Amino acid sequence: VQLVESGGGLVQPGGSLRLACAASGGTFSTYAMNWYRQAPGKGRDWVAGISSAGDNTYYADSVKGRFTISRDNAKNTVYLGMNSLKSEDTAAYYCYCYAMGRSNWGQGTQVTVSS
Repeated sequence: VQLVESGGGLVQPGGSLRLACAASGGTFSTYAMNWYRQAPGKGRDWVAGISSAGDNTYYADSVKGRFTISRDNAKNTVYLGMNSLKSEDTAAYYCYCYAMGRSNWGQGTQVTVSS
């Protein structure tokens, strides 16, 4: 499975961004998808997850109420909507799934929250 993230960029505090992760290979609609992030000098942290059908979503406490994960199985794409962004949200964001017997990561997209 190949995963390609897009949508990162520079945004002011309080702003919004929408990340996308396009998947190819495998059967996208059969596996759960997740977003992780890694700030400079820190480990990679789980941010949000969504079930294969999109009917269940899960969030880290740090983003609950501000971020929304969604998916479009017809487009093989998972999204992460981010509102009320804070400086501490600055990180590289990665999408992840366990599929075809292995872990699959995208290359990441950088989100920088700064005035």
